[in-house]
Amino acid sequence: MKEKQNIQQQKGKKTAPTKQMPVKAKGIFKNETFALGKQNYILMAIGFGITILGYILMVGTENIMSFGNTTLAVIFVMAGFAVVVYAILKKPKQEKKDDIV
Repeated sequence: MKEKQNIQQQKGKKTAPTKQMPVKAKGIFKNETFALGKQNYILMAIGFGITILGYILMVGTENIMSFGNTTLAVIFVMAGFAVVVYAILKKPKQEKKDDIV
């Protein structure tokens, strides 16, 4: 870079001053936080588990019109989706500023 500036200065051309950008430590910022709280992620995992259980119950056995395949499985899937939506919309608890170092 300096060699290029020296060559341009020797030719009589002026170079624009370059501004150095601050270096960030591998993308880690001081006040970086997750979008949701720990409890939200736990609730989402529970919701996904309930949804997967519902899909497992939907797998057809000998009698595909049984109560477990048609009614109970759908209830589990819908309940799982409801828990996931609730986990996303629930406000995470705010941490005290004194605890953050």
